[in-house]
Amino acid sequence: MKEIAHIYTDFPTKFGIPRQSGLIDELVGKIVFTKEYRDPQALRGLEEFSHLWLIWEFSENLREGWTPTVRPPRLGGNKRVGVFATRSPFRPNPIGLSCVKLIDIKHEREGTVLYVSGADLMNGTPIYDIKPYIPLTDCKPEATEGYTTHTKQHFLTVNFPEALLQLVPSDKRTALIQVLEQDPRPSYINDPDREYGVFFGNQNIRFTVNEQTLTVLHVEQTKEVLP
Repeated sequence: MKEIAHIYTDFPTKFGIPRQSGLIDELVGKIVFTKEYRDPQALRGLEEFSHLWLIWEFSENLREGWTPTVRPPRLGGNKRVGVFATRSPFRPNPIGLSCVKLIDIKHEREGTVLYVSGADLMNGTPIYDIKPYIPLTDCKPEATEGYTTHTKQHFLTVNFPEALLQLVPSDKRTALIQVLEQDPRPSYINDPDREYGVFFGNQNIRFTVNEQTLTVLHVEQTKEVLP
């Protein structure tokens, strides 16, 4: 298969990325096509759709071999289930699937680019295909779920001192707070004295978590420049 595009997001590392797509609408990503696929005719009619499917590669999780069972974070990282009963990135083929909202189609120096929201992809992730989301066939309100029924998301209260929040670009603050509310820590770690860091945009957000409260300690500028 050929890479048709790459997506550029505020996540230079895997830590902190939402565990599913569509959880945070304020997270905006930019999809830039490779030179071979920059023909704007390939996007004709796409503007009529509100949502898209992205088929992409877990490019930072490449490894030799595979295991038939994994420990999903939704189960605390302590219970094993079959890999095909999870959305774990550690799969026989490192393929990801995300549903995102199409915000805009623009003509820029890299050709025709797509702006999407709700993406759960790391900065620079290669994309192999883009397909329109079709509610008639893709939405199944009657669908049932397995163990995820009993592992609903619990949100943290975020204590973000105003002086530190002012260091974050104003258009990124809501998205960042929502990322922190969803508790980016590994689900099997619960140490109130441990300091964590989420790289978001060009900043490293340092924090601790005590019970259900996340407290931001530092906002450090990083050298990496993201689009």
